[in-house]
Amino acid sequence: MRFEPCWRNWIRNRAGASTAQGRSVLRLLPCLHPQPAPASPDCLELLLLEPMAYTMTPTPAGPIGSQYCVCKVELSVCGQNLLDRDVTSKSDPFCVLFMEVNGKWVELDRTETAVNNLNPAFAKKFIIDYHFEEVQKLKFALFDQDKSSMQLYEHDFLGEFSCTLGMIVSSKKITRTLLLGNGKPAGKGMITIAAQELSDNRVITLSMAGRKLDKKDLFGKSDPFLEFYKPGDDGKWMLVHRTEVIKYTLDPVWKPFTVPLVSLCDGDVEKLIKVTCYDYDSDGGHDFIGEFQTSVARMCEAQDAFPITRDFSFLDYILGGCQLMFTVGIDFTASNGNPRDPSSLHYINPMGTNEYLSAIWAVGQIIQDYDSDKMFPALGFGAQLPPDWKVSHEFAINFNPTNPFCSGVEGIVQAYSACLPHIRFYGPTNFSPIVNHVARFAAQATQQEAASQYFILLIITDGVISDMDETRHAVVQASKLPMSIIIVGVGNADFAAMEFLDGDSRVLRSYTGEEAVRDIVQFVPFRDFRNAPKETLAKAVLAELPQQVVQYFKHRNLPPVNSEPA
Repeated sequence: MRFEPCWRNWIRNRAGASTAQGRSVLRLLPCLHPQPAPASPDCLELLLLEPMAYTMTPTPAGPIGSQYCVCKVELSVCGQNLLDRDVTSKSDPFCVLFMEVNGKWVELDRTETAVNNLNPAFAKKFIIDYHFEEVQKLKFALFDQDKSSMQLYEHDFLGEFSCTLGMIVSSKKITRTLLLGNGKPAGKGMITIAAQELSDNRVITLSMAGRKLDKKDLFGKSDPFLEFYKPGDDGKWMLVHRTEVIKYTLDPVWKPFTVPLVSLCDGDVEKLIKVTCYDYDSDGGHDFIGEFQTSVARMCEAQDAFPITRDFSFLDYILGGCQLMFTVGIDFTASNGNPRDPSSLHYINPMGTNEYLSAIWAVGQIIQDYDSDKMFPALGFGAQLPPDWKVSHEFAINFNPTNPFCSGVEGIVQAYSACLPHIRFYGPTNFSPIVNHVARFAAQATQQEAASQYFILLIITDGVISDMDETRHAVVQASKLPMSIIIVGVGNADFAAMEFLDGDSRVLRSYTGEEAVRDIVQFVPFRDFRNAPKETLAKAVLAELPQQVVQYFKHRNLPPVNSEPA
């Protein structure tokens, strides 16, 4: 079934002349079905076939820095019921954004001044680079402009609010009370901050087919391929995509391909695109077959369905309402040493920390911003528990099996410190019970119709895994679920087994031979970061997580909970 063509493009030959005879015609036809209709004789048709669902393609390897989730976020600020500092009129507020850098507040930007307005909606937006693996502390301070001075002490203070960027993007919009310098409320003043990712994540999937192409080879047919170009800033055509070569045919059907709209047309659906068809020659002297110019908008008109979709990013899922469900698993085996002994890995030094606590803080302070209730299960393994002193590989460190949740990272730290005197370190080092524990909850989340929950298990351990076969099998099964596992190795043991679970260099297999469908384990030895800034550990530990979240939801074709149409 085929519509009449709604538009047609003429092939131009190398001399630039247009002809409208015979096989010099190049057309793009709308098509209702994947099977193209018979073509009219002596013409070249490029058929934009049925739009395809998003399919995953391998991400090319790159430097470690490229794995970090970095994008730009736009913050919109509004004030409500601000203090009135002017006698004869209302306040003239403006907002100043600060970020904490090396323990000091550094000004990033300011909004415009809203004249005589106690409920301003500022037009000026704040634009910030978003780093998932960092704690980005922000402060929004409002002032009543009294003078033209740039010095803030020259203006009346109206209140401030501090938070992390993670808190804002995880909620998409927050409204909070403004506080004065003494920590008391600034009257009834409130501030509302809304976040939006500054990116064009639209993609278009094209299926191209040629009909009745020119025969360019003397002893055979043509070997056609297509090249797509967009106008560059210098006025020259810039190559953005090249299809594969189809050998020995005048009626090629190229493989469907997906390309970001930003790459294809700079996000402008009206911008011209040039499509050129060549006959491939091994010496690089490809023979010109024909070309035409079109636009994404015109290609969409030639379709019975809209072919533009969205290639959702990690921040799309977070802004859409996805919650990161955080669980901690702590190794209490005897190889850690007596926690009362300063040589023990569980010994809490006079500074109130150890490698276990450092790992909990490094990961937890990032993740906690992405869980609305901030209630986290904290589990232990490898210890004997009172009163019967049986070994457990899956126990709540708050000793409440029906409610193992701790309030925030602080709650995990308190429960950890409190449980140390009441358990006996034992063994062996079994991971599979805790992996399976979290996997059971992640399995329930697979019933979701949108990307609402993703589970993260942090395991902190000092030694070699005793139940490697069972753990490999548990990880392979968990790779099918909305779940990632972070392993931090403390102490100086041999962590070769942990590297084996981290499938960066090879595909992890179960003892049954089944392969993991994706890499969900990230292993980091704490010893590599003992003398590094504390932020470095968090970056290394969380580097792969955004990619793993996106990969799972795309594989399941799950959109963000609150996603906007393309």
